[in-house]
Amino acid sequence: MAQADSRALALGVLAGAAGISLAIVCFHKIGAGGGGRVLHLSSNADHTAGSLGLRTGQAEVLDQLGALIHCVSELKEEVKALKDALPHLQDNVRDHLRRTPTRRKRAGVSARSEGQSSEEAESEGGYITALTDSEEEESGDDQKPLQEPVDELTALLRKADRLHSSNGAEKSQGLNALLERKAEFDHKCQYLWRLSRAYADAHDFARDLAEKKSCAENGKKVGETVISINPLCAEGHQWYAIHCGLLSEYDSIQNKIKNGYLFKDHLDKAIELKPEDPLSYYLLGRWCYAVSQCTWIERKIAATLFGEPPSATVQDALQNFLKAEEISPKYSKFNYVFLAKCYKDLGQKSQAQQMCDAASAMSIETKEDEEAQKELDALVASL
Repeated sequence: MAQADSRALALGVLAGAAGISLAIVCFHKIGAGGGGRVLHLSSNADHTAGSLGLRTGQAEVLDQLGALIHCVSELKEEVKALKDALPHLQDNVRDHLRRTPTRRKRAGVSARSEGQSSEEAESEGGYITALTDSEEEESGDDQKPLQEPVDELTALLRKADRLHSSNGAEKSQGLNALLERKAEFDHKCQYLWRLSRAYADAHDFARDLAEKKSCAENGKKVGETVISINPLCAEGHQWYAIHCGLLSEYDSIQNKIKNGYLFKDHLDKAIELKPEDPLSYYLLGRWCYAVSQCTWIERKIAATLFGEPPSATVQDALQNFLKAEEISPKYSKFNYVFLAKCYKDLGQKSQAQQMCDAASAMSIETKEDEEAQKELDALVASL
């Protein structure tokens, strides 16, 4: 019932009750004012009979009015209850409408750019499906399955982020968790760049070279797919670059150099799209440091194959490692180790020792930390 109709009904009932009450009050006033006012007829007998008949009729009327007064009293109680309920009627109607399934038509576009995701948040990242009020054609039951994949994708992305952030063997479970849902979400960039990342995690836990190379190749292909779907996805460029770097460990010299160029190009793009991600600066620092350590023959081969060899200095590497530390203090044990290496190569041994101390103060929690500790021990011995 609409709120206006309910109020009209209540006012009508109140008006009727007021009218009945007024009639009763008037009757009592007439009775009180008239006292024993009776009709006098011509004869005494007729007068007596008429008086008795009139009193009998008055008694019947009084009985009926008494019953009516009782009914009116009950009606007043009901009207009072109705008045008390009216303020809550609007809220009840609104709640009822909210529980009613909305008839909408499936929309074919996503309202959010898929490239705007990050490892720290969002994963929270999730998808928002665009729906408009003019698309109210299909039943509410058709809308429910549309919402479920959104929730499932969000839950999957959060699980993938949690596994990636974990330590030990649990980290390697991320790949299988994502591959199980590949048929459903292999067109979503937020899913795909995490799949590429999961291949990199699986690479670190692989036991033989063939398995490691397979993970790197598959991860690179997935990263390439992400970039083709959304060229503005920073994570897509970042993890594509990482797999190029991983493959350089298993390929020929020619492919190694080629992947080195790809590594640099896509890291630059990732930094351009997401300039506050410390991982990209750390990786670019690693690339610069590796290039600065290249031998003359390696540079000559690169120049022969690609026309111009890659160029970077220890100072370039240092600036990138410092940038990673600036964005995220105590970013990683390995970042401190490479800062120490850069300072040592630049002849700044006191600074190198400070970075070694900072690296030593960080606990060993991951497999990468174990490798960093080995290099740190060798570096400290050389200072």
